[in-house]
Amino acid sequence: MSCVHYKFSSKLNYDTVTFDGLHISLCDLKRQIMAREKLKAADCDLQITNAQTKEEYTDDNALIPKNSSVIVRRIPIGGVKATSKTYVISRTEPVSGTSKAVCKNTISHFFLHTALNYKQCSLALIFQVLT
Repeated sequence: MSCVHYKFSSKLNYDTVTFDGLHISLCDLKRQIMAREKLKAADCDLQITNAQTKEEYTDDNALIPKNSSVIVRRIPIGGVKATSKTYVISRTEPVSGTSKAVCKNTISHFFLHTALNYKQCSLALIFQVLT
């Protein structure tokens, strides 16, 4: 009996798939891994990468030699597609007291005015005490 050791990229330990012969096709390896892990072919596909060489096996007829170690990743059917959606966020002036979103400049102005008011109050108190 020959075997290929596999592990999902998120797991720590390897599992083993056994087969007869010197190698197994990528298609057969995927089928056996999906059966062992109870995955449905309609839900996802598997990306298989050689653990030592980091070579990704893409051809379903590719032959994986016995005693190899591979890393498995679940991917959506049809691969990962880049999104072309653009999100536009419009900003309007908040009505006083209704918005919790405060821009950075507003916060800076708030602290500046608070510090100035504090200083003026301190000076006024000192002046009142002295007079």
